[in-house]
Amino acid sequence: MHLAYPAVLAALLFCTGLYGVLARRNAILVLMSVELMLNAVNLNLVAFDVWLRDTLHSGQALTLFTIAIAAAEIGIGLAIVLAVYRNRGSSDIDRLRDTSETDAADAEIDAADAADAEIDAASVSADAEPHGRAEPAGKSTNAGTTTNAEATS
Repeated sequence: MHLAYPAVLAALLFCTGLYGVLARRNAILVLMSVELMLNAVNLNLVAFDVWLRDTLHSGQALTLFTIAIAAAEIGIGLAIVLAVYRNRGSSDIDRLRDTSETDAADAEIDAADAADAEIDAASVSADAEPHGRAEPAGKSTNAGTTTNAEATS
């Protein structure tokens, strides 16, 4: 068997997969292109194993390991793509470059933090006694806190 035929076919498969990884926007098509590249490598491993007439068939054994790893990779990759699609509504890679939360969610978090800061500032100003007058110790509106006037009396 001539080594040129499977080598050329593997090169074409690898170039097709490389084009798919670089040019596609859909994450599932990118995963399929990666699988195409792995299959080109597997074809080369088996072709060189047959050409070298290896008695241990190490090329074929390595191909089996590569197939097992590719199956695990595609399972995990599809799970990630499905989770991203459920959260974002799209599997377009160009839209997923920034994996942080959206700006609207950040604005809501900042508004909630600002509201908490205003509430804390209002409670601090309510705890201070106007003009140094102190309430009796048992009649405080904030049961768990003591003011400076209560602490000194």
